[in-house]
Amino acid sequence: MESKKKISLVIPIHNESGNLAQLYQQLQMTLSKLTHYEFEILFVNDGSHDNSLHMLQTLRQYDPRVHWISLSRNFGKEIALSAGLDFAEGDAVILMDADLQHPPDLIPSFLEAWESGVQVVYAQIQKRAHETPLKQYLTSFFYRLMGKISDISIPPHAGDFRLLDRRAVDSLKLLPEHHRYMKGLYAWIGFSQKAIPYIPHQRYSGKTNWSYHKLFGFAMEGITSFSTAPLRLATYLGFFSAGMAFLYAMYIVCKTLVFGDPVKGYPTLIVIILLLGGIQLITLGILGEYVGRVFNEAKNRPLYLVQAGSKGKP
Repeated sequence: MESKKKISLVIPIHNESGNLAQLYQQLQMTLSKLTHYEFEILFVNDGSHDNSLHMLQTLRQYDPRVHWISLSRNFGKEIALSAGLDFAEGDAVILMDADLQHPPDLIPSFLEAWESGVQVVYAQIQKRAHETPLKQYLTSFFYRLMGKISDISIPPHAGDFRLLDRRAVDSLKLLPEHHRYMKGLYAWIGFSQKAIPYIPHQRYSGKTNWSYHKLFGFAMEGITSFSTAPLRLATYLGFFSAGMAFLYAMYIVCKTLVFGDPVKGYPTLIVIILLLGGIQLITLGILGEYVGRVFNEAKNRPLYLVQAGSKGKP
């Protein structure tokens, strides 16, 4: 008899105790129809402070398909996803969130596309009905910006909800960087990719951990990880400022020699000094972002530490 293909579901969680029971129930309903596959459900506990870990241990006792690993602290979603990929054993790996915004009933469509030969199948958001207009605008602006400045083509409105073939997973595991913008890494590895449109559901329970401050930091992570455009912009600003200063200096010299006017404009001088100082500080800030990332990479610390789990070493 031909052995069944194994599919790993990797689900990072951080204080998701209010969602786990409903998520497991919906997964049960979906996976029970896919009897020609073998499944493992791998939860990555990313430093939760609620009852999430106890619920995972209970699910493990009830269903041997459920596995969990618990990180030693909260390392962030990108690192938790990377940990899940390290431990996943399936021929294909499906990444999804625990808040039920990623509908499990899309899994059969992922598998159908995968069976047809596609190695990366990603869900692409068609409408963000449950987000504020400001957040929708900022998200669209970020994807447009990344499309213009990024070194690679990152699909717009495509998150972590996706299927990765084993070759794609092994390729991601070869990428050692600590500042991990996963959406960019998914695109960087290449392979055949296909989008499946969907509309995300409303979060089942709890509140999102993604504040505007965190989203801004996440956007900076993506820009600095996959583009050197900010550095080029700083160079252009420097040349532009120097050119304008030279032209203005020539104007002052000529005006003084021809008309004999004394040099005036103390307020203008202050404004110019403040402008140039601001440009210099912005440039130093941009350089600092990149240098800080080089510093963190040079320390070569492990991406994460595992405190406990139901699976052995990857």
